[in-house]
Amino acid sequence: MTSIQPATVPSAAVLSTWQSHTWDNGISLTQVSALDRVFVRTRNSLYEIIVSSPASGDVLVRGGEFFPEFTSARVAGATLGGSFLKLRSIHVGFRLELSLGQSFVLTSPVERIDVATDVSVSG
Repeated sequence: MTSIQPATVPSAAVLSTWQSHTWDNGISLTQVSALDRVFVRTRNSLYEIIVSSPASGDVLVRGGEFFPEFTSARVAGATLGGSFLKLRSIHVGFRLELSLGQSFVLTSPVERIDVATDVSVSG
């Protein structure tokens, strides 16, 4: 006879937790423009992100252990480390997941987000 033991599931892995989240303490890349700079302070690092394409999440990123100089990447989204991902978004309390082709970089939890809009003058 096989015994089935109840399993504990972290709230980050429950869809209703994600559906009920307010999502008001962060940004979606669709809210910024190309060439805007997003400064992301995590528990362990500061990242400077220059948005190349808000729609696709393509960025240049510098900071932390893995990006000593600007590197092409894609903002995959915000995650709590489970199987859910808020696409192309950065949220306080969540980890930022960056895609580098076939590999990923997962930051420590985000503590602060600041956006500097591109104010270049044409003419």
